[in-house]
Amino acid sequence: MADRTSSSITIDADRARVMAVIADLPSYPEWAGQVKSAEVLTTAADGRPETVRFVLDAGVISDAYTLAYTWNGDESVTWRVAEPGTMVAKLDGSYMLAETGRGVEVTYELAVGLAVPMIGMIKRKAEKVIVDTALKGLKKRVEGR
Repeated sequence: MADRTSSSITIDADRARVMAVIADLPSYPEWAGQVKSAEVLTTAADGRPETVRFVLDAGVISDAYTLAYTWNGDESVTWRVAEPGTMVAKLDGSYMLAETGRGVEVTYELAVGLAVPMIGMIKRKAEKVIVDTALKGLKKRVEGR
């Protein structure tokens, strides 16, 4: 992913537990601050969400759009825009999970492409807020279970 925002956090759990929380997309509004709703439209053969309709309010980036997911066991998940919104033209992202001696290191990468012009610095700041809030929320959600 070119021109992306990336960050990592270590979570005190195993990969299966972390990925179970990531795969529970309808619960994102409870812990991923900017996600206002997430509706699973289709499900893959393994039972994980395949396409999901989101409503996002991240300050300067507020929109509704549909993402398509590709799951790689409990190791990673990637997504891309299946149906763009009025602002969000591209939203490519991934969670990559790696076992460490201290738990699971989760790396979140995100690249946002907007249909409306926006200063690059503001867009990157919005991406960083989305990534950091999601990682902190994920850690709290997994370790609080």
